[in-house]
Amino acid sequence: MILTTIILFLLILGVIVFFHELGHFFMAKLYGVKVEEFALGFPPKIFGFKKGETEYRLNWVPLGGYCKIVGEDGEEKNDPRSFSSKSISQRFQIISAGVLMNFFMAFVIFSIIFMAGAPMSIEGEDLSKARSVENEQVAISEVLEGTPAHDVGLQLGDVVLKADEKEIKSIKDLQNYTKDNLGETVALTVSRNKEISVREVVPREKYPENEGAMGVSLVNTANVSFPFLEAIKKGYEWTVFLTMFIITAFAGILWSLFTTGKTAIEVSGPVGIAMMTEQAASLGIIAVLNFTALISINLAIINALPFPALDGGRLVFLIVEKIKGSPINQIWEAKVNNVGFMLLMLLMLVVTFKDIAKLDVWGKVMGLFG
Repeated sequence: MILTTIILFLLILGVIVFFHELGHFFMAKLYGVKVEEFALGFPPKIFGFKKGETEYRLNWVPLGGYCKIVGEDGEEKNDPRSFSSKSISQRFQIISAGVLMNFFMAFVIFSIIFMAGAPMSIEGEDLSKARSVENEQVAISEVLEGTPAHDVGLQLGDVVLKADEKEIKSIKDLQNYTKDNLGETVALTVSRNKEISVREVVPREKYPENEGAMGVSLVNTANVSFPFLEAIKKGYEWTVFLTMFIITAFAGILWSLFTTGKTAIEVSGPVGIAMMTEQAASLGIIAVLNFTALISINLAIINALPFPALDGGRLVFLIVEKIKGSPINQIWEAKVNNVGFMLLMLLMLVVTFKDIAKLDVWGKVMGLFG
């Protein structure tokens, strides 16, 4: 299982990186800039081939990739096919194309999901434009601590199929049955990650008004698919919504770090993301696609941050160049980017070690060998 998860994680990461670098590649070619290498992974090389002026490579270290463009470090300014010879506007577009491609990738994936059909909340949704609405169910959207539902292990995302022998097809069905059985044991049949289990819960006769007898919030869900144009519209809207949500969350993290020196939000590195890949895989192809699109948006936003060695940092240098009216000293810029890269690698190592300790990854790996 661990090996399968690792392979799937590397495949997802490879696809995301491929599209990111493809953005740089296409925009460089559009403006006549020479691309020497297009690679997935970092050296040493596994194999490669040359087509035209570009060598295409697959490397051994599968945690990234790169597009090697002539003149990207400021050299060869007199070469008309050099990146450094192009206008600030053209260089800005070449650098930002990778981030934009990751957003575009997420948009395409979400559009496909909405077209193919996926589980979604239908609370207050206008489904008049839907192509099909199937398999309506009642799902748990929140479990409050210290309540009967929490005590018996009910979780967010659980789908309630039955209450004793009564089939639950709507929120009203469950609410009415619960109301009729206050203080009595109710056997809830729930589905979680395709596994069926029974949880015996006792709805409270007395409870806070905003908690309910069991202490859960419920939502009606269904598998909903949309026609092509509507799916594209919803794919765009969902991409924008998630982008703004993640940016807001990042801003909250940074504000907390600056004001308190700590954050309550856990940050996951490659190991943590690999474990989340396993969870997504257990839910099926739609969940994997959703996860891939979400990671693509996350990486796009991180890459756009104005930090040295990231695309956003390079864009900042171009903005400064535009304001001052002359190029920045390339030696100084290279040093800043090198320091930024080392800091990013250090951060990744720290987060990775935290993931290993938190998720007991080492213990799971050693378990494979008895």
